[in-house]
Amino acid sequence: MPAPTPLRAAIALGSNIETPGATRRGHLDAAIRALDDPLRTRVIAASAPIETEPVGPAGQGPYLNGAAILETTLSPRGLLARLLEIERSRGRDRAAEQRWGARTLDLDLLLYDDLVIDEPGLTIPHPRMGDRRFVLEPLAAIAPDWVVPGVGATVIDLLERLAAREIAR
Repeated sequence: MPAPTPLRAAIALGSNIETPGATRRGHLDAAIRALDDPLRTRVIAASAPIETEPVGPAGQGPYLNGAAILETTLSPRGLLARLLEIERSRGRDRAAEQRWGARTLDLDLLLYDDLVIDEPGLTIPHPRMGDRRFVLEPLAAIAPDWVVPGVGATVIDLLERLAAREIAR
C-alpha cells in the first residue's frame, strides 16, 4: 500500500515560563525538534519568535510566540494528540492550569490543509486566530497567502483586518 500523501498544517507555539534547564526559547525549539519527525510530520517552515504581552490573567510574564508549517501524514486528531503529547513532555499540565494562564508550552493547531472541522475538542481553523496578533503575525511571516478555509481570506488579510480594528479602537 502506498504511503499517505502528506498534507499541510499550521500551528502556533507559545511559552512564558522558563524551567530549570529550559528558557522560553528552549521550549519552542524543543517543540520544533519534536515535530520534525520523518515518520509523521516534517517542519517545512518556522517563524522567528516574537515577544508579546500575555492575554489572560494578570501577573504573567511575556510570551515568546511563533508559528510553524508542517507536512503531516497524521489525521487532524492525530496531530492534535501529538501536539498535546509534546506539551506534556515540556511540563504542561492542562488539567491543573488556569485558563489562559502561564504555561511552559502552548501548541495550537490553527489550520489543517483546507479542512473546516467543528467537533468536540477540535475546531479548525482555530476559532480565535483572527483576533490574535500573536498568532497572525508569526504565521503571516511564513504563510501569508494561505487562504483560511471557511473565511475566504488569506492569513495576511486577517492580520491587516486585525490591525485596522486595533487602530479603530
